Amino acid sequence: MTLTSIIIPTYNGLSLLCRCVEAIRAHTATPYEIIVVDNASQDGTDAFCRLEKITFISLPDNRGFPSACNLGLQLACGDELLLLNNDVTVSAGWLNNLKAVLYSAPDIGIVGPVTNYASGPQQVKTDYEGLAEFHEAAKRANIPNRFKWKETRRLIGLCFLLKREVLEAVGLLDERYSPGHYEDDDYCLRARMQGYRLLIAGDCLVHHEGSASFKEVYHSGWQELVERNRKIFMEKWGVDPAMFI
Repeated sequence: MTLTSIIIPTYNGLSLLCRCVEAIRAHTATPYEIIVVDNASQDGTDAFCRLEKITFISLPDNRGFPSACNLGLQLACGDELLLLNNDVTVSAGWLNNLKAVLYSAPDIGIVGPVTNYASGPQQVKTDYEGLAEFHEAAKRANIPNRFKWKETRRLIGLCFLLKREVLEAVGLLDERYSPGHYEDDDYCLRARMQGYRLLIAGDCLVHHEGSASFKEVYHSGWQELVERNRKIFMEKWGVDPAMFI
C-alpha cells in the first residue's frame, strides 16, 4: 500500500493545526506521514509537534507558503504528496477517495476535493454549521462515486494531491509567488504542459476556514499581494490566470 506524505505549512495557527492533525488522525485509513513546516510561529507550534511526535521543520523567519511547501516536498518520503492548508479539516473517506481519482488513469497528475470555501468550481454549496455538522455532511458527500469526478484546468492548493512522478517531471513550486497566491495556478499549468490531467473529486468534501494565516499577517495588504502575484503570473505566461477558473 502506498504512503502519502501530508505537508502542512503553518504560521501562528496552532489551534487550526491541532484541529487539522486531529482530523487527519481520526479519518485517514491508509498509510501516511505528516510533515509540518513552521514559518517561525511564536504560539507553541514547535512544542506541539514534539509532543505529538510529528516531523516538522522550524524556519527562522516567515518564508511564505510556496517556500514552506517546497521544503516539505523535499523531505517527504511518500509515493503521493499532499499539500494541505492548516485551516482545512478532513473527514471520513477523504484520502481514499482522492487516491481513487488520482490512480484512475495514468495521465491524472493532481486531484483536489470540493469544499465550502474556495474560488472556482471546487466550491460547493453547503448548509452545515460547525464541525459536528460538517462531519455529518461529509459522511453523505464522501460516498465513493466516480460520476462526481470532474476534469478541470486548475486546482486550489488548499488540499492538493499529486503523484511523485509529477513532482519529478514538473519540479517544485515557483517561489517568486511567495508569500503565496497563484503558485497553485502556476503549478497546475506546468503540470498540464507536461501532459497531466487535473481532476476534482466531487466525492471528497473538506472544510476550509479560508486563508486564515494570510489574513492574519497581511490584513489591508491582502488585495495588493493578490494583484502583485497575478502580474507575476501574467508576465511569466502571457495569460491572465482568470481564464483557467
